[in-house]
Formats: sequence, structure tokens, C-alpha cells
Amino acid sequence: MAKKPSRQFVCRACGAVYPKWIGQCEACGEWNTLVEETAEPLAASSPRAAGKGRRVKLEGLEGMAAPPPRTQTGIVELDRVLGGGLVPASVVLVGGDPGIGKSTLLLQAACRLAGKGERVLYISGEEAVDQIRLRALRLGVGTATLDLAASINVMDIVATLEAEPDVRAVVIDSIQTMWLETVESAPGTVSQVRACAFELIRLAKRRGFSLILVGHVTKEGALAGPRVLEHMVDAVMYFEGDRGHQFRILRAAKNRFGATDEIGVFAMTDRGLEEVSNPSALFLAERRGNIAGSAVFAGLEGTRPVLLEVQALLSPKSGDGAPRRAVVGWDSGRLNMLLAVLETRCGLKLSGMDVYLNVAGGLKVAEPAADLAVAAALISAASGVPTSSGEVYFGEVGLSGEIRQVAQADARLKEAAKLGFDRAVLPRRIARGSARSKPPEGLALREIGHLSDLISAEMEAE
Repeated sequence: MAKKPSRQFVCRACGAVYPKWIGQCEACGEWNTLVEETAEPLAASSPRAAGKGRRVKLEGLEGMAAPPPRTQTGIVELDRVLGGGLVPASVVLVGGDPGIGKSTLLLQAACRLAGKGERVLYISGEEAVDQIRLRALRLGVGTATLDLAASINVMDIVATLEAEPDVRAVVIDSIQTMWLETVESAPGTVSQVRACAFELIRLAKRRGFSLILVGHVTKEGALAGPRVLEHMVDAVMYFEGDRGHQFRILRAAKNRFGATDEIGVFAMTDRGLEEVSNPSALFLAERRGNIAGSAVFAGLEGTRPVLLEVQALLSPKSGDGAPRRAVVGWDSGRLNMLLAVLETRCGLKLSGMDVYLNVAGGLKVAEPAADLAVAAALISAASGVPTSSGEVYFGEVGLSGEIRQVAQADARLKEAAKLGFDRAVLPRRIARGSARSKPPEGLALREIGHLSDLISAEMEAE
């Protein structure tokens, strides 16, 4: 008589297994991440149950492998984030909020690949085939020779892929809807997502086609399902943006075949997603000069320089509580640090003001080089004196108020000159550092060493 399957509890964050439910996972420290699933008993004849295995081949460290060949999708921004295109036998996981454009982007990419003569399969567990056709017609790619299927049964999908030897890429939309009949749980559960992903990934590695999985995200912004899913794939990409805003940012959180600091910029239109080859011009298109509290930051996303507008607004504190600090697109902790430096080192009184900071365009800035631009916007808002419309800022601010050097200053300056800016405020060169190359023609440099220099310049302008 077969043994009845037992129940166990698995942590969605780290995959640790417990015999009973507990509030906090002892392995990773996360709270309320344990979910119940069925523990299937091992067959007595299985190698694992018998403690048997085959010896693996051992190899030395010497030798050199050729770079993996890549297949370009035809969407330059997507290829940039992937590191140059899709790698055979690789697995890419794309996550994002509902309605952000994940399916639209991948359907456009699949049709571009199919238009180049590649055999591509688009398998949906959320839409019928007719729905995908209607969306393809709306996007203007309805004539592509793309193979479609609507199924959630992983074994049926595996059998279909086994019978198609010339497939180069497969899109699964989405992994949370897939179902494996050998696992006794509903689609979307930890055990189902892990088992379905394992079967599809193993087939992709063995057959050599590129596999793209669409993943849902939780309300916290993390990919739904077990965290081990991110460890199983070769690349994890997040599609970011506000549904009420036209800009979309594709960002890599993990990439075994490329960099993780590259971004792809798209604009959502009635014809689908359009690539933005010059995001700086788009982010600054609606900027108005001669307004206090605004400064242009010359940033860097991967190898691409991007110019953004930083907006600051100060208002008298409302009520008897603590002053409000509202931040969109930047780190709130870094804003608090910068406010403390301005007040302690520069004598700028901001403790009794509500501070609102926004990075226009919906892009999230993480690099410390934005400190100087944020400080310039705050000083401009406090003094009521607008910054120059032809001026850009970049530099890191230390706790003593000093302005520190940042990487790739020349690339930032070239981008500023290309967009018509005539002045750049940046950190002062140190005596024993590498000499800065000649600035682009028409761009004047103002090097400062301390935040007080920036404040004195604003006061002189006033």
C-alpha cells in the first residue's frame, strides 16, 4: 500500500522546509513566508532513496570557453539589458506589475524574432489564442509567422517542445499559471511554480532554446512564488513604471551573461511599446526654466548617460508633528542625510519645513552622484532663486559637506553638451588624481569642493 503523502511547510523566500508552521523562518529571518505543500514520498527503487549515484566528471581550471553566441531580438533597448541578445539555452525571468506591459514587450520581441526567420513559440496560460491575435493586430505585428498556443499543462508543453526540433525561443506567459499534474497543489503555489519552472528550465538547457518566463510580482514589488525561482534562471529583469505615465524602464537585477546596471527605456503608446533611443531629451522635454527648486542631474545608468530633472518643493511645516519628507524616485534616507548636512555644515535652516522631492520622468535614481543636483534643487527652493536653465550638476556629497568625485565624468559632460547645456557644476579635481580630459566645446566647467561654495554662488545670483 502506498504511503500517504505528508504535509510540510516551505519558506517562499529561501526554500527552507519545516515540519510545522512557524511565524518567522529561522533560515532567512523573514516573517509569514511559510506555506503548506505536499511532500511526496520517494519510491523505494529510486536512486535517491537507495543512496546511489553516478560519479561526475572532474575538470581542471585551465582552458578558455568561447563567448556564447547571441540572437538579437530586434529591440535595441531589450538587447542592451540582456547584454547583447538572447543566449541559447538561457532562461530569462521578466517580472513587473499587472498591466505594465510585460506581455506587450515580449509579444513584440517574439514577432521581431519570427520576422528574422527564427522559430519562436508563444505559449500563454492567461489568454486565448484569439486574444493574442487581437493584441498582435493592435500592435501592428499581426502578420508575423509566430506559433501560438494556450495551455497551462506543463507536460503537454514539454511534449510539444520535444516534437519541435528547430525552436530557437519560447515565451511562457506566465509561470504562475502553469500546472504540473504530479504536484498536488493549485497553480501559483510555491510547489507548483518551482516544479513547473524546473521542468521547463531542464528542457531548455537540454534542447538549447532560449526560454523567457513571465512572472507576477507581489504588492511589495518582489516576484511572486518561491525566491529560489530567481536562483534557477540566468537573468532576472524587472519592468518598472507608473501605469499613469508613458515611460517604462526595463532593469536587470541578475544577468549571468551581461551587466546588471544597464536599463532599457520605452514609451507606452497606442501602438504598443516604442524604444526611446535618447531618454535624456524625453525626460527633459517638459522641463520649464526659471523655476525655483529645479536642477538637472547628469546621471549614468550602466554605460548610458541620462539627464534628469530633480524637483524640490519646500513648505512651512503643517501641524505640531514632525516635518514631512516625501520622496519619489530617490532614497529617502539619503535625502534626510543631505538635509542634515545642509543645516549643520552650511547653516541652511530646513528643519521646520516640509520637503517634497521628485525625479521627473518616473526613473528611480540610486547612484550617489545625484547628491549635488538634489542639493542644488533644495538650495534653489529655499532661496527662491532658480538655477540656470543651461546648467547641469553631478557629484557626491560627504557628511562634512565636501563634494566627492564620481565615475565617468567625461561621458556625463558629453551628454550635457549634446543636449545644448553650456555649464556643468561638478567636483573639484584633486591634486594627485588623474587629469580630466578637455571638456566638450561650448561647455564651461564650475568645479566646487564644498556645498558652501554652491550656496554662496546662489546668494550672489540673488
